[in-house]
Amino acid sequence: MMSDVTFDSIEVGDSLPALTQREISRTTLALFAGASGDHNPIHIDIDFAKAAGMPDVFAHGMLNMTYLGHLLTAWVPQSAVREFSTRFVAITQIHAEVTCTGRVVEKREGNLVALEIEATDQNGEVKLAGKALVELP
Repeated sequence: MMSDVTFDSIEVGDSLPALTQREISRTTLALFAGASGDHNPIHIDIDFAKAAGMPDVFAHGMLNMTYLGHLLTAWVPQSAVREFSTRFVAITQIHAEVTCTGRVVEKREGNLVALEIEATDQNGEVKLAGKALVELP
């Protein structure tokens, strides 16, 4: 965590340090299913996914949201996060390498900082787009 981030030390347009995750594997999906309780077979059973018309299993949308949450908490303490929301843009295929980025879009009264955040794959395709509001010292 960057403990030196303060309201006065950042400016609109500043970027958060990017965070790239390891390639999403079948093990990643199985472990996330167990941790989250989301055992939807579309994410872990290749036969089910193919029967549904997909070429293979694909990542849980909430897995990418977890990665975006990690982006935020690598930058500020979890207790500083006031709002965090995303919208799902595209399916994240197995073997994707997801990079999370963010930038400061507004500084508000009360030491609040508005951020735009997104998760993209190794081809630059946006998978999740969102926003967050953090309170800085």
